[in-house]
Amino acid sequence: MKTRVLIVDDEKEFVEALAERLTIRDYDVTTSLSGDDAVEKMKKYNFDVIILDVAMPGMDGIETLREIKMMKPLTEVIMLTGHATVEAAIEGMRLGALDFLLKPCETEELIAKINKAYERKAEQEERIREAKVADIVASPMSVLK
Repeated sequence: MKTRVLIVDDEKEFVEALAERLTIRDYDVTTSLSGDDAVEKMKKYNFDVIILDVAMPGMDGIETLREIKMMKPLTEVIMLTGHATVEAAIEGMRLGALDFLLKPCETEELIAKINKAYERKAEQEERIREAKVADIVASPMSVLK
């Protein structure tokens, strides 16, 4: 199964170019040009990894990250920006971003981060499944709740 990636950035040309590079490498890519649109897409689809710009008009990347983590806490987020500040990086990591990269970044570096994010999400989901199975085995009647 392909890794599902959502790219969120207000720079249309950047989004299109990055989407093309990731699609060629066999990722299932969806794009969004605003934080609001990204949140709406999150309600309809499950993404494994989100590449999220920090500086966007309207709902900025930090606010979007906050919404994403409230909706789907296991979804991994890589913050990406050309306007990085130490404060934004610290806030993003505090809110649950996996990593913070500066634009432009090398495609291979970003792919390594995406793969790391996917592995982390898959491991967390597996631990949750194992805990549910252990709960069912310990108390079979719990499935009837």
